Amino acid sequence: MQPIINLLVQLQELIIARAQQEAGMPGSQLDQLDASISSLTKEIPADLGLQFSRLLQKGPLAIVPVVNGVCTACGMALPVSLVHKVHAAEQIYQCPSCARLLFYRASSARNTRKAPRRSDPPKVGIERFSAETLMLPALKGADRETVLAEMCQKLKDEGFVDDAGQLLESALKREAIISTAVESGLAFPHVRSIEGGALTLALGITSKGIKFDPAGKAQTRIVFFMVIPTAASAFYLKLLSGLAQVFQKPENRDKLLEADTPEKLWKALMKTTRLVIQ
Repeated sequence: MQPIINLLVQLQELIIARAQQEAGMPGSQLDQLDASISSLTKEIPADLGLQFSRLLQKGPLAIVPVVNGVCTACGMALPVSLVHKVHAAEQIYQCPSCARLLFYRASSARNTRKAPRRSDPPKVGIERFSAETLMLPALKGADRETVLAEMCQKLKDEGFVDDAGQLLESALKREAIISTAVESGLAFPHVRSIEGGALTLALGITSKGIKFDPAGKAQTRIVFFMVIPTAASAFYLKLLSGLAQVFQKPENRDKLLEADTPEKLWKALMKTTRLVIQ
């Protein structure tokens, strides 16, 4: 059954990638993704495909990983016997709480972003997802992998994730599906289905630009890197759409590109997004 589980996970990634492309750049590479989705769907047994589709109609995720004995979608601690069955993968099991299909994942980077204390002032807009410490106004990397490695290490150094290497590996696997680079020198790399924490955003600027999409010609200068817990998958699309909307405007991109310190970049990000991202 493991090959079928792998197909379902791949199909879900393609469907989410299509939604991300549509949110970030309508019309961008959608035909290519539609063809891949159609091809993969034909490889899945009809009854399971129907069940999968019905689950997707209820939410953005139909199949989710079990990590440390917990369903990463709803947070339910699963019976030990069920965890062992999911690990064995002799058949496909559902979460008793949210009914999503389950698969086993041995390990991944963990989001260690701390929850706000009651005494902290309430945060609004982009402040809910990021911080000045995650602003990188002068990325040193000369290509996609080194830039992503730099941003993953920053997230690790600032205590937002526990494993920069695993985070980078997951980010590159996502980029292999289809590039997250879009027009206007923007890129939105991300890693989904992270355990723990909350949706987290790091922002990096490359002064000369890099070829983020190996198949494309455009140079990317502004990189929004997001770490997305499974439970935040739906909201992520709203954030992506908001960022794409704001930074399609040259004047807003210029404000980020002109910032030469983390403090200035942070202020520019908050100012440009305050009316769109609530």
